[in-house]
Amino acid sequence: MSSVPPDRAALLAGVLREVRRMTAQSVLISQAVSERFGLNSSDLECLDLALLSGGATAGEFAKATGLTTGAITGVIDRLERAGYVRRERDPADRRKVVVRARPAMTRRIAPLYDSLQREMTALWSQYRDDQLALMLDFLTRSCNLAVQEIAKLQKQSAPRKRDAARKGRTASGTRAGRAPPTSG
Repeated sequence: MSSVPPDRAALLAGVLREVRRMTAQSVLISQAVSERFGLNSSDLECLDLALLSGGATAGEFAKATGLTTGAITGVIDRLERAGYVRRERDPADRRKVVVRARPAMTRRIAPLYDSLQREMTALWSQYRDDQLALMLDFLTRSCNLAVQEIAKLQKQSAPRKRDAARKGRTASGTRAGRAPPTSG
């Protein structure tokens, strides 16, 4: 029995659907792991960014995550209190502070990912080198697009936040310092 290859629109829709599913599962895995260590998901993801980058400034974390620099300061403070990161002066520019992961502490988290990494490596090993190179290109470019979209969203929300602050309201529309109304 021969199957007719799907048309391009169906393929693109399938890729979008599966990327969304994979992203959702990644968020849920992150949530499950972070809860085991008393962290929230944003904290765990920032810790992973610190590991992947070798260290970053609060501004770089904010750009990569879409969180405000104030929110990132809270993330860094929590991670530092828990012993997962340390702040260091940038040797090239002493005005900058670089946040680096503490490998001894992050090794406590790694075992929770062992099974997933083993299974994913087994899956990826089934592909030829040229297919892996294509996947790597796809993932790298997709991640770069996501970072660009975060920046766009930040720019779009900034005027709303500024306007709300001028009117004494939060961006969600409630008056600053007041709890939002509840239904009941």
